[in-house]
Amino acid sequence: MVINMTNANFDGEHQVWPGDPYPLGSTYDGAGTNFALFSDIADKVELCLIDADGAETRIPLEEVDAHIWHCYLPGIMPGQRYAYRVHGPYDPANGHRCDPNKLLVDPYAKAFDGDFDGHKSLFSYDIDDPSQRNTDDSLGHTMTSVVINPFFDWATDRQPKHPYSETVIYEAHVKGMTMTHPEVPESLRGTYAGLAHPAIINYLKDLGVTAIELMPVHQFLQDDRLRDLGMRNYWGYNTFGFLAPHQDYAASSKPGGAVSEFKGMVRAFHDADIEVILDVVYNHTAEGNHMGPTICFRGIDNAAYYRLVEGDKQHYMDYTGTGNSLNVRHPHSLQLIMDSLRYWVSEMHVDGFRFDLASTLAREFHDVDRLSAFFDLVQQDPIVSQVKLIAEPWDVGEGGYQVGNFPPQWTEWNGKYRDTIRDYWRGEPSTLGEFASRITGSSDLYANNDRRPTASINFVTAHDGFTLNDLVSYNHKHNMANGEDNRDGESHNRSWNCGVEGYTDDETILRLRAQQRRNFLTTLLLSLGTPMISHGDEMGRSQKGNNNVYCQDNQLAWMDWNQVRTNSELVDFTRYLLELRAEHPVFRRRRFLKGGPLGAETDDRDIAWLTHEGRVMSQDDWDFDFGKSLMVWLNGAAITEPDARGHRIVDDSFMLCFNAHHEDLTFQIPGTEYAAEWEVLIDTTELTGRPTRERLVQAEGELRVPARSTIVLIEKH
Repeated sequence: MVINMTNANFDGEHQVWPGDPYPLGSTYDGAGTNFALFSDIADKVELCLIDADGAETRIPLEEVDAHIWHCYLPGIMPGQRYAYRVHGPYDPANGHRCDPNKLLVDPYAKAFDGDFDGHKSLFSYDIDDPSQRNTDDSLGHTMTSVVINPFFDWATDRQPKHPYSETVIYEAHVKGMTMTHPEVPESLRGTYAGLAHPAIINYLKDLGVTAIELMPVHQFLQDDRLRDLGMRNYWGYNTFGFLAPHQDYAASSKPGGAVSEFKGMVRAFHDADIEVILDVVYNHTAEGNHMGPTICFRGIDNAAYYRLVEGDKQHYMDYTGTGNSLNVRHPHSLQLIMDSLRYWVSEMHVDGFRFDLASTLAREFHDVDRLSAFFDLVQQDPIVSQVKLIAEPWDVGEGGYQVGNFPPQWTEWNGKYRDTIRDYWRGEPSTLGEFASRITGSSDLYANNDRRPTASINFVTAHDGFTLNDLVSYNHKHNMANGEDNRDGESHNRSWNCGVEGYTDDETILRLRAQQRRNFLTTLLLSLGTPMISHGDEMGRSQKGNNNVYCQDNQLAWMDWNQVRTNSELVDFTRYLLELRAEHPVFRRRRFLKGGPLGAETDDRDIAWLTHEGRVMSQDDWDFDFGKSLMVWLNGAAITEPDARGHRIVDDSFMLCFNAHHEDLTFQIPGTEYAAEWEVLIDTTELTGRPTRERLVQAEGELRVPARSTIVLIEKH
């Protein structure tokens, strides 16, 4: 079929073939491109080709199969910019917002070009009088989708597939990780290519990291409010392009260049045996609430893509605090999520996903449902089910806190671990029992549905909140730089400033803060479960008390690589802890420990809990409000699970001595049934975290454990 099209900047003919309804999006096959778009509500759909000068050529899509509008255009090559115009009802009261005056990007686009400039034409209502329609055309003020070349030489790339028991996750930001590194060329800083630079990868490899978890890299939107304030969306939790790597993180300025650059980054990490996990945001989109712009989903099929308020379909359900929630009850919304996940695994070779506000994805109706359709689809999917699946197990809706309630295949950011470890080390009362549960894999949360300790993603800090340095330096958030009068960000941080708020030159306080950082790292990296380090914590990164740097795309949020030198002892200590964890399977148990909280026997017992007086804990000891000290014996000879080849695992035994009290305590070492002699491996009061000379302790001897410190002993053979 030949369609004649006239345009002020285009003359001639363009062949239009029927094409196929699948796959959705634009698909280049070497000779031309297939285009396919879902819309149930549309009366008419036009494919708009945008040339280099911004001129538009409209092609009506005549083929419709099962609500998929499609065509094939011979000769359309990678780099072609395009968008859609969707004709249909504009009836907000009934949930319909079609508006052909708005150029709409493709939900399945694999690359984007340009920017949304915040112009009033992006909105379907009159900014000055919201009761009136705005019929201005948004061409020239909106992003466009880009046809990509899907072909890439992966060479011998393979996924590392580290088991969770051997995984150490490093949460990072593409830009923040690379902007100040002296060995990364300036032209590559803030980009995928910069992150793939050997200086970055070698640092992570040397540290002992096995997986990097990237904060959002799906294409996201710059907020108008932040733009007006002269700030930028730094974190990226405002996505709309679920199949496209964010273009601003590409060193290449060529439309579609981000795709191959991202693939090259993944290949480089895989070459170093490091997995790449993506923080993904499928719970909402960047279009916001009913006052947001019409740039994509809203104008294509509003009621299909979004959860609308029952009885008031002009408004959106908001379980995320961002203005809308994706409608996971609709099959095409679910298909979009699953197609996106499969694409990132099969085409981009990523190794897993961390799902932001994952409880939202389980809200089929009002309540969070662990048997929702989304989890069913993931469970049966032969591709997605085989990668790492990590849930942030909460949202802002009623009943949204779901730690421990996700299906067996999933792991979870363990918010209870974070809160308990923080409370213990700041000296809160009545935390001893929960502290013991958290450092041994949180069996109270994960054992009841046949999950393992590794289902607990243990963390003390993450991007959202204080850094580790700020956790021990501030009692209160200091977010004035965000322009919200310090209202944003979490107010209850479970932090302790060690005596002075923020900066101090008091050497006593500085030593205590450094000691607390080592306490947190020791606890985190020697706990059962899967540890996650927030980028820069191992070198003392600070945000000056700002616990919500979502809009701070500057030195406040970026890593300062000078700290590798100025805080070298902390970096070395973190590396040593990770080496210790890697070398000793007693810290990486795949199964829950069987030794209960009580009992005096030691034969075949894998763990024993003792008071600082050297006796096995009684129920009264666990219930003691003051309890701030604990001795934990890990029996390396009682590991029941076999290694990867079915052989019995035998390890050294360890004694962990925790003292969160503000005074020194004398720990009474138990008898020879535990070990005849012990050697001090870790002492968090030391600048390096390790003793400066060999220190041995005999059975039934005494060990002074200073205030707010941890000492780790290994059995001396």
